[in-house]
Amino acid sequence: MQTLTSTYTLSNGVSIPCIGFGTWQSPDGEIAKNAVLSAISAGYRHIDTAAAYGNEGSVGEAIRESGIDRKDLFITTKLWNTDHGYDTTLRAFEHSMKLLGLDYLDLYLIHWPNPIKFRDCWQKANAGSWKAFEELYRAGRIRALGVSNFLPHHIDTLMETAEIAPMVNQIRLCPGETQDAVVSYCREHHILVEAYSPMGTGKIFKVPQMTALAEKYQRSVAQICIRWSLQMGFLPLPKSVTPARIAENAQVFDFELDEADVAMIASLKGCCGESRDPDQILF
Repeated sequence: MQTLTSTYTLSNGVSIPCIGFGTWQSPDGEIAKNAVLSAISAGYRHIDTAAAYGNEGSVGEAIRESGIDRKDLFITTKLWNTDHGYDTTLRAFEHSMKLLGLDYLDLYLIHWPNPIKFRDCWQKANAGSWKAFEELYRAGRIRALGVSNFLPHHIDTLMETAEIAPMVNQIRLCPGETQDAVVSYCREHHILVEAYSPMGTGKIFKVPQMTALAEKYQRSVAQICIRWSLQMGFLPLPKSVTPARIAENAQVFDFELDEADVAMIASLKGCCGESRDPDQILF
C-alpha cells in the first residue's frame, strides 16, 4: 500500500515523495513555519515553496526545527518572474538558498514561462535561466530541474538550447481542470506532472457532486480531491495552515475511488474556475 513517503521516480532517477505540502499564501512568520512543522509532524517529507511566496525563510526555519535529517526531506522552490536570465537566475538561486538555509535544493523550477517583464524575449530569458539551472545541477547544488505553468510550446522552445530536459512540470490540476494536452505531452517526454491547487483554491467545497462523493466514501472533500489526483497519476500539493486538516489531507492511502467516480470528477469542467494563460499573465 502507498504511504505519504511513497515516491515517483524522475527521469534522472531521483525519487520524489508522491504528495507535497504546498505553502502558497501561507504568510511568512509563525503561520508558515508552524504549518510546515505540522506537515512534517504528520509525515510529509516533500515541501514546496517559491521565491514569490515570500516565506522561504520560514520554511527554512521549520526544516531546521523539525529535527528531520536533511537527506530525508525533498525541498522545492521556484525562480520568480523578474529574475529570468543567466546571471540574475544565479543570484536569485543563492538568495533563496540563503533564506532556506540549505546547502542544496532537491528541485528548482522556473515559475512561469512568459512573464510580462520578458514578454518580447521570453525564449532568450528562459534559455539563460535554464543554462544557470544546468550549471547548478551539474555542480550538485540542485538534484532535479523543472518548470511550472509551461505549455508544450514553451518546453519545445526551451529544448532548442537545453542540454538537460525538465524532469517536472508543476501546473494547475484539480477537479474539472485536467489540462489533458499538457499532461499527455509531459508523459510522452518523461516529465512528471505536479498538481498545484488540487482543491481549486477552495472552490471545490461548494460543488455538490464532490459533497456527495465525500458522503459515499466517508471522507472529506479534500481527501477525495487528493486521492483523485493520485489516481490520475499526478503529484498533488495540498496546502493548509490548520494542523488537523494538514494531518487529514495525508490520510488518503487506505481507500480508492471507483473508476467511474474518477472520470466524473475529471468531467466537472469549470467547477474550479479557469487556469491562467501563461502567455497572457500580467506579472
